[in-house]
Amino acid sequence: MIDVLIVEDDFMVARIHRGFVNDVAGFRVIGTADCGEQALTAVAELQPDLVLLDLYLPDMFGLEIIPRLRTAGHDCDVMVISAARESEAVRGAVRQGVVDYLLKPFDAGDLRARLERYAARRSNLYSAVVSGQSDVDRALARGAGPAAAVAPLPKGMSVETAELIERELRGAGGSLSAAECAARSGVSRVSARRYLEHFSVTGRAEVALRYGQAGRPERRYRWAED
Repeated sequence: MIDVLIVEDDFMVARIHRGFVNDVAGFRVIGTADCGEQALTAVAELQPDLVLLDLYLPDMFGLEIIPRLRTAGHDCDVMVISAARESEAVRGAVRQGVVDYLLKPFDAGDLRARLERYAARRSNLYSAVVSGQSDVDRALARGAGPAAAVAPLPKGMSVETAELIERELRGAGGSLSAAECAARSGVSRVSARRYLEHFSVTGRAEVALRYGQAGRPERRYRWAED
């Protein structure tokens, strides 16, 4: 079981994120904190494996927490969950060694995909027996970036359909919903969404939520720049 601490100043958002996390097999939320100082205290007391960290906190910028955790001897992983879109914030998070960076707003599926990817990578690190460079590469694989382009497809997915969806998404000149992609490619909406989600998880496509007048937000996919 992977123990998670949520650092979020909005208690309603924290409650929603708690539900998202607890719905993912192998994860459980063991606490929440609504500011930086409270987060530092909670990590010391609860010893979480993973911290879901918002950056806009009332007492400090979220990234300031990470070096203080390391100085105090805490080796928990940190996943940023924030509305901060500034390139400086993203670069800073990468320099601080965060395991992922998820932009708000997002839905349960977005977070689930990243948590499951994190769990798989964590398992690889714990079980890795390093005898050569290939073992190091497998242990550090993030499921994104150049390596993801040649990653094997999940069971039940075909190379031909993946290439078809990729062509449609690349040629769209903007974003597509699963329904629009299905209509353009001739596959079912369910199949289109499955391949689009795969591209999203592996970092080859970007996802944004479009909010309408009522109902659930629409997920729209855009091919990530090469």
